[in-house]
Amino acid sequence: MGIVIAIDAGTTGVRSFAVDEDGRPIGFAYREFTQYFPRPGWVEHDADEIWQAVVATLAEITATVDEPIAAIGITDQRETVVVWDRRTGRPLHRAIVWQDRRTASRCEQLTEQGRLDLVRSRTGLVLDPYFSGTKLEWIITEGGVTADANLAFGTVDSWLIWNLTGGAHVTDTSNASRTMLFDIHSLDWDPELCDMLGVPAGCLPEVRPSSGRFGVTTAEIPTGADIPVSGVAGDQQAALFGQACFSPGQAKNTYGTGSFVLMNVGDKCPPPVEGLLTTVAWTIGDRTPRTSYAYEGAIFATGAAIQWLRDGLGIIDRASDTGPLAESVPHTGGVVFVPALVGLGSPYWDARARGTIIGLTRGTGRAEIVRATVEAIAYQSRDVVDAMTSASRTPITELRVDGGASAMDMLLQFQADQIGVAVVRSKIREATAMGSAYLAGLAEGVWSNTGELADKWQADRTFLPDLRRTSADALYARWQRAVQRSLDWDLAD
Repeated sequence: MGIVIAIDAGTTGVRSFAVDEDGRPIGFAYREFTQYFPRPGWVEHDADEIWQAVVATLAEITATVDEPIAAIGITDQRETVVVWDRRTGRPLHRAIVWQDRRTASRCEQLTEQGRLDLVRSRTGLVLDPYFSGTKLEWIITEGGVTADANLAFGTVDSWLIWNLTGGAHVTDTSNASRTMLFDIHSLDWDPELCDMLGVPAGCLPEVRPSSGRFGVTTAEIPTGADIPVSGVAGDQQAALFGQACFSPGQAKNTYGTGSFVLMNVGDKCPPPVEGLLTTVAWTIGDRTPRTSYAYEGAIFATGAAIQWLRDGLGIIDRASDTGPLAESVPHTGGVVFVPALVGLGSPYWDARARGTIIGLTRGTGRAEIVRATVEAIAYQSRDVVDAMTSASRTPITELRVDGGASAMDMLLQFQADQIGVAVVRSKIREATAMGSAYLAGLAEGVWSNTGELADKWQADRTFLPDLRRTSADALYARWQRAVQRSLDWDLAD
């Protein structure tokens, strides 16, 4: 049958994987791309540079793997906005990244106008600059881009499919559900929301199931021509799929640039819940497609906070130093770091929150600050898990984890202590890429059903709670006090 190639277009770089029929990664390539910060709170990417990173990683993979390619899957950083000209295929503005906060005031204005209930009921989201809709509105109204018949809008998956296939303008339901323009009940673009933000419906991509053929590659692509692009999902939904969380109640946390806790809630869309997002997990099937939904807690800065320790403060040389340095001290000495570097996501949804380090003394050193950063990752995840179990009235029995920071045993043990249930690290850390590979392989017959994929999932290590609940709760209460001091800090327009 052949291998499946997964393209994981993340926030800081592109990873491409070759996955064999047994679900094992057999090839890997990676390229970073540039992060642009033109103003405080603004984050941008060069869409051409993302595409060039895809081409480079595909070329590296195909040069080292001899087997035929059965399909390509794509997973991406979701809410990031790319706009380009249909005639030339050239980007018209730098991509505005999901972390970007430039439309905070616009979201507040829409809230004051009473639009929050409309947005929540139709999209499952909240009015926050995290999502694509107000970013696209800003590009049209402030970015000098003309909203005419030649404008094409997409999340990063759409941009990559356009280039891979020579012009197919499509996306999947999971990515569409992150735009704030998509009705997650009817599974179509919502005219009222498009009108609210001045977005012409004609610039939006066609929405298709997550597992199904989106197009085929052109001869210019390193894989060669006529390779089907058959699986697409936003990165966190792809990780839920890659972690084999196919049944309602199963949950995962991906520790990446941000952290994202998702719980499968089945094929009926639940009502909005305070502090959480309701999102499309995936849609499978062409003739009788079936959509699964998820509750999501979005945490904006976890790996990004570690990156800030390295690049902003210079107190670590490499991200891999974080775990050993955090473990070199038994506790933080009372230091708490709230990494609200781009505001706070779930369950606070405060775009004006700002990073706070509290509890510093003369005895505080870099190890204590690094440990406080690691602990903050676990505290933020507990914030979400507590909200999620309360909303679903179904306590999770285990939390499956993946992503770069899941390599830190100290983090996962602290996480288990905080949430009070087992934390299970996947044997394959790149669950995001595996999810997109599985979606593509299902569409092309590499794998027959999700039951077969569930059998392939394997645990690497399980971390059980080892701290008394009273002690864990006392630490968490201190975290909550620190969070209150970070909220509503930035009062500038």
